[in-house]
Amino acid sequence: MPGAADLPGPVETAASVDRSRRRRGVVLVLAHTLWLWLLLPPATAIVRGQVHPVTVAAVGLALFALLYLALVAVPVAGLAVRPALHHAGLALLALLGVALAAAYAGASEGWLALLMYVCSAGAVGLVQVGWGFGWVVGSVVAVLVIGGARRLPADNTAQIALITLLAGAMTLAFARVARLVDELRRTQRELARTVVERERLRFAKDLHDLLGHTLSLVVVKAEVVRRLAPTDPQRATVEAADIERIGRTALAEVREAVTGYREHSFSRELDNARTVLADVGITVAVRTGGQLDVETDDVFAWVLREGVTNVLRHSRASRCDIEVDTDAGGSMLTVRDNGVGGRPTFGNGLRGLTERLEQAGGTLEVGPARGGGLLLTVRVSTSRIARVTR
Repeated sequence: MPGAADLPGPVETAASVDRSRRRRGVVLVLAHTLWLWLLLPPATAIVRGQVHPVTVAAVGLALFALLYLALVAVPVAGLAVRPALHHAGLALLALLGVALAAAYAGASEGWLALLMYVCSAGAVGLVQVGWGFGWVVGSVVAVLVIGGARRLPADNTAQIALITLLAGAMTLAFARVARLVDELRRTQRELARTVVERERLRFAKDLHDLLGHTLSLVVVKAEVVRRLAPTDPQRATVEAADIERIGRTALAEVREAVTGYREHSFSRELDNARTVLADVGITVAVRTGGQLDVETDDVFAWVLREGVTNVLRHSRASRCDIEVDTDAGGSMLTVRDNGVGGRPTFGNGLRGLTERLEQAGGTLEVGPARGGGLLLTVRVSTSRIARVTR
C-alpha cells in the first residue's frame, strides 16, 4: 500500500525539505494511480454494457477515481488544503463509492472494491487515530451490508470485506508511521539548529574571554609604556616588546580557538596571571591544593582569566590572593584583591562565567571582601560534575 516518506538528514534546509516532499508526493500519487488497477472489473462491466445506465456509471467511476487521487494527494504531498474542505471531499467520496457499489454490485462484484479505496483514502487523510479506525470499520460494514443487500455470495463478500479491513489497517499503520517520521524530521532539524546556536554562543563566549583579557592587558601595558617613555626609554622598550609578545600570543590563541585545538589549562592561566599582575606592580600570592578534574580545570581557567582581568581593569589593587582548595566534595577557587572593592558590574564576562558554571554544576559569588577589595568565589561540586559528564 503506498504511503509514508523517507527520513531526510537533520541539517536539510526548509526549501530542500519542501522540494523533497513534493517529489515524494508525486511518486506516491503515481503509486496510488497504479493501484487503481483493481477498478478494472467495474470498468470492464461498463465497456461491455453490463450496467445501466452506462453513462452514469462511467461518469461516476471516473469522478470517483479522480476524487480518490485528489484526496490522497493532500496528505502524501503535503498540499495546503483546509481540513474542512478535505473532510468534505472524503464524505463525498464515501457517498459516491457507496452509491455506485449499491447500484451496480449486482452486475459485478468488483464494484465492492470501491469501498477499499474509500477505506484507504480515509485512513490516510484522517489525522486522529480514532476517526481513522472508525472510518475503516465503517467501510468494512458497508461492504458487508451492500453484499448482503445485493444477495452476493457470502464467501466473496467476506473476502472483499477482509481485504478492505487489511488495506485500511495497513494504511492506518503506514500513515501513523509517516506522521511520526515527519515529527522526528522536524525534531532533528530543530535540534540541529539548537546545536548550531549553542556552538555559536560558546564560541562567542570563548572569543570574548580571550580578547577581553588580552586587550585589557595591552591597554595596561600601553599605559606603562606611555608613562615610562619620557623618563626610562629602555624600560619602555621592554614593555613595548611585551605588548608585541602579548599580541602574537593572542593571535595564536584566537587561531587555536577557531580551529578548535586551543589548550586552555588552569596551570597555564595561573602562570599568566602571576606574570601579568607582577608586571603592573601587583603582588601575587598563590596557594593551591589537590588535583583538579578536567571539567573543573577548564572552568577554573576561565574564571581566573576573568578575575585577573577585573583586577587589572577596576581594582587599583596592590595585592591579589589566588587560592584553590580541593577535597572529596568538590573544588573551590577564590580570587581576592585589596583594591577599591565595591559592587561588581555583571557585564558579558561575569554573565558568561555564570552560564559556564551552571553548565558545569558550579556556583559563582562576587562581592566585597573583608578589609576592602573584591572577593570572587567559585565552587564546583564533584557529584554535580559527575552528573554533567555522564
